Amino acid sequence: MSLKVSIRDGESQESLLKRFQRMVQTEGVLREARAHEYFVSRGDAERIKAKKSARRRKRNESMSNRPRQY
Repeated sequence: MSLKVSIRDGESQESLLKRFQRMVQTEGVLREARAHEYFVSRGDAERIKAKKSARRRKRNESMSNRPRQY
């Protein structure tokens, strides 16, 4: 995955940098790099996924039991 950003006529370096950072964010480059930072076996990946799912389910359940504040 390669991102190429070239400076436009009259564009400052700050706006070029902001445009590049926005492209990196939308492409998910950093997220993918963090995911491949170290090797995770298939079993560990499934355990992590199940743990995240349980945490999300518990949080959503506790949020739905609260009275709504308007």
